Amino acid sequence: MLPFESFVGLRYTRAKRRNQFISFISMASMAGIALGVAALIVVMSVMNGFQGELRARILSVVSHAQIAGKDGRLAGWEAVAKQASGRPDVIGAAPYVTAQGLLSFHRGVQGAQVRGVVPDLENTVADLGRRMVAGELEALRPGEFGIVLGRDLARNLGARLGDRVTVISPQGQVTAAGVLPRLKRFKVVGVFEVGMYEYDAGLALMHLADAQRLYRMGDTVSGVRLQLKDLFEAEHVVRALSASLPGDVEVTDWSRSHGSFFRAVQIEKRAMFTILTLIVAVAAFNIISTLVMAVADKQADIAILRTLGAAPGSILRIFVVQGAAIGVAGSLIGLVSGIVLALNVDTIVPFLERLLGVQFLAKDVYVVSALPSELQLGDVLTVAVVALGLSFAATLWPSYRAARIQPASALRYE
Repeated sequence: MLPFESFVGLRYTRAKRRNQFISFISMASMAGIALGVAALIVVMSVMNGFQGELRARILSVVSHAQIAGKDGRLAGWEAVAKQASGRPDVIGAAPYVTAQGLLSFHRGVQGAQVRGVVPDLENTVADLGRRMVAGELEALRPGEFGIVLGRDLARNLGARLGDRVTVISPQGQVTAAGVLPRLKRFKVVGVFEVGMYEYDAGLALMHLADAQRLYRMGDTVSGVRLQLKDLFEAEHVVRALSASLPGDVEVTDWSRSHGSFFRAVQIEKRAMFTILTLIVAVAAFNIISTLVMAVADKQADIAILRTLGAAPGSILRIFVVQGAAIGVAGSLIGLVSGIVLALNVDTIVPFLERLLGVQFLAKDVYVVSALPSELQLGDVLTVAVVALGLSFAATLWPSYRAARIQPASALRYE
């Protein structure tokens, strides 16, 4: 059986004819809290999904860590890779050559980052083998001068499988006629799509031996890429490798080369949480207006309860229950709505795009062209605690004022 304070407080939340305006404000406060809570959950879930999607796409091209020569060349990469692979937290190592190149096909010309790889080893440090939309990464063989292009890069050039594109190296060769650019024709043997315009439109892969020959690397490489068991331990692994490897190499991890992306997302997530919390706060503090008017309307009832023996603490609890009921109802509605929306963002957004005939996230402008969502229990609990805490805090001052009402002064004009 409910204590009488809870019974009376819940009874006051139901409108009568003379206090319908108070009930309207209560409903508005409840709706505001629900809207703010739902918005918080959806936005935080989208930010989580964006961060996870960004990390997955970047790390499908970029390794967890890499060891590079300080002058851009690394000799004896096999020994370096073997030493790094000896650590239990390193599960893959692959050499690479990276340089800039100019790709030409018919009338199309496009600058790109050229990366020389060994396909079998590259699949141990990156996901590009699974991102192929045409051909396969294993078609890159030494001496055959094959090339794999990003999907947008191939589209911009107008090249397809089997076509031959010309790769122009910025390193010139001295001849009797002067300095001429080095160029070589490569056959397109594959096309990949990562889902990030930066890589799909600006990355080309060739076999390591062909890249060494084109860029006159000899037996050296640009560095060695590493795959770790836990990408979040990359900083610790980098410190350990830096201490054990020779001093003429530089060891970096993904958080150093692309950490600005994830820091920006994290900062934006915190900022959005703060801004949207203000919506919940405004709605929650509308409860103050509701309770102030309810206290003024119920002064006679308060006085009668006091004369019947109700303590000031009981009066305080009555109005705390009334205000908390509004906050709890709004929070629950918001939590359910937010969770449902967060779990169905991937279907709701495309529906709205088709309905309105617009694309919210253009592929050539935004890193992620689809709106991802990742609902996390910790975020839901945080939002619930914040909403309930603000709602409860909003009830204290009006309830305290109600508890201080003296029966004699309240019944003087009744």
